[in-house]
Amino acid sequence: MIGQLWTAPTQLTLLRLIFVPFAAIAVLERHYGWALLILIVAGLTDGLDGLLARKLHQHTKLGQYLDPIADKLLLSTLFIVLSIVHKIWWRVTILVFTRDVFIVLVAGLLYAITSIRDFRPSIWGKVNTGVQIGTVFVVLLYEVHPALWIAILRSVGFWSTMAFTLISGIHYMLRSGAELRGGDATRHSPLGTRDLG
Repeated sequence: MIGQLWTAPTQLTLLRLIFVPFAAIAVLERHYGWALLILIVAGLTDGLDGLLARKLHQHTKLGQYLDPIADKLLLSTLFIVLSIVHKIWWRVTILVFTRDVFIVLVAGLLYAITSIRDFRPSIWGKVNTGVQIGTVFVVLLYEVHPALWIAILRSVGFWSTMAFTLISGIHYMLRSGAELRGGDATRHSPLGTRDLG
């Protein structure tokens, strides 16, 4: 485990975890340009650690757990602090967190009562995560450059986030129920650790 900690992809993931408090502070102190820069750098490191893991053959169990945790922690923190400063609707953030709690509870239950250990994301979960990232990006961009077209994108982002949060949550519920009824729960999981977002 210690050896896995020092691989290049894992180090980049840890760097994203370090970004979290600084992103929160930047938003709360109204330094939206810095918050936007942190989000962009975090996105670049996210893509880079995946590339390095493939090129250097450094896929690790630790990295598989830390990577989605880092992504979700940064996103969740930004949703909360941006709602606190009234830049994201509270109903959007509450819906996002309600879905996340639901997925965590179901994943924990499946882990406890079945042999499921492979938590891969669904396509709807990946789309939902992408929409959330895009929404946070546009919200921060609007605070840096308050153009009309960005304001429109921001509203689209809010509604899209709520829509895909509901769609992906319902999809997980239906898929998990279908697999459990079909007796496939020991082979596949309907929930994605990377998609806890």
